[in-house]
Amino acid sequence: MSDAQVAKVIARCPQMFGLSLDRKLKPLVYWLSEIGMSDAQVAKAIATCPSLCGLSLPSNLMPKVQLLRDRGFSDAQIAGTLTVFPALLTYSSKRLAHHMSVLQAQGLLTQTSMRSCMLMTDADFANFETRFD
Repeated sequence: MSDAQVAKVIARCPQMFGLSLDRKLKPLVYWLSEIGMSDAQVAKAIATCPSLCGLSLPSNLMPKVQLLRDRGFSDAQIAGTLTVFPALLTYSSKRLAHHMSVLQAQGLLTQTSMRSCMLMTDADFANFETRFD
C-alpha cells in the first residue's frame, strides 16, 4: 500500500492499530490473493473498506465468498467485484443470500446488479421485488 492509502485506512478505521498483523492482516491479504486479487487490488479493497480487516475470516468472509461461488461466480469475477465493491463482504450473509436469490430467480444476477441491489435500502429492495410477483 502507498503511504497515502495507509493514511486513508488509518483515518477511516483507527482500530486498525489494534489488529494483529500475524493473526488478522496477513491471513486476510493472503486469502484475498488466493481468490485472485493482485496486490494492487487487495490494497485498493482495504483502503476502500478497512472494516474488512476486522471481520472474521473463517466465520464471516470465507462463507460469503463461498456463497458467491455457489451462485456461479468465478474467483476472477469475485476478485473483480471485491476490487470495486469490497463492502459487499460487510453485509450479512442472510441479506446477501436473499438479494442474490431474487436476482438469480429473475435471471438478473450479475456483478453490477448485485452491487446496485445491495446498496438499496430494505424498503427499496422490497419494492424492487414486487415487480416480479
